[in-house]
Amino acid sequence: MDSSTLPTQTDMDNTAITLDNKEEHSDIESESGTKTIDPNAIILAEALTDKAIGWQIHNCKIIKKTVTQDLPLPFLYHYDSLDDAVKQSYPLTPELLLQFNTPMSAREAAQLIGIDEELLTSPWHVKIMGSLVVFSEALQLAVRLHWTNTGKKTQQIYTKDAADAIIAAFEDWQFFGRVDVLYKNNKQILISIDEQNSNTQELPAESLLTIEASGDYQQLLATHALAVIMKLEADKAELPWFEKAILARLE
Repeated sequence: MDSSTLPTQTDMDNTAITLDNKEEHSDIESESGTKTIDPNAIILAEALTDKAIGWQIHNCKIIKKTVTQDLPLPFLYHYDSLDDAVKQSYPLTPELLLQFNTPMSAREAAQLIGIDEELLTSPWHVKIMGSLVVFSEALQLAVRLHWTNTGKKTQQIYTKDAADAIIAAFEDWQFFGRVDVLYKNNKQILISIDEQNSNTQELPAESLLTIEASGDYQQLLATHALAVIMKLEADKAELPWFEKAILARLE
């Protein structure tokens, strides 16, 4: 046989690379095939933010409520609330500076400074947490969500009365925490997608979650709950029924 007809080492290497690429491509196709989304499936986060769906709110309730002026604050907050004229009459001393981060009541701060307590402005400490259920009869889908005015222990609001403090606190309310799903439609698939991984070529198994039809609420995995909350927060201004229900419950 003429040596010119024999495959060279380069030809063999190229053939091996081609076969490897085909095998790898086949593996990716096989794996991605298991991730194919049914075009008729309901995607949870997208459905919840679809204004064309007739969503309704019920069972909006308060779980925990704190609205008080009696919680301690670092001395610095109390001193900063004073009028400039009072500060000039009662300047910071080395003794007061040592107390800057010490939590205390307005009465204790007034005694420390040597002034009448009425000269201090005490904020309202507001922390309200609640839940609601948003549901669609047509989809046979209900989702229980949780809401609050702040992720901190409390939010300090400087207003005259408690009612105004609550209104001010909920100017920037937010969804948080767990998400529970009740889905009773066994004729259409409901899925949740972890949007944090949606741009990767190979999605982790937990990034695509099928929610089976059931007569009971099912708690979403934390990553999927976060994906739903992020989508709701991004579109919240266009979904006024949530805020309307929450503010009505606060009245």
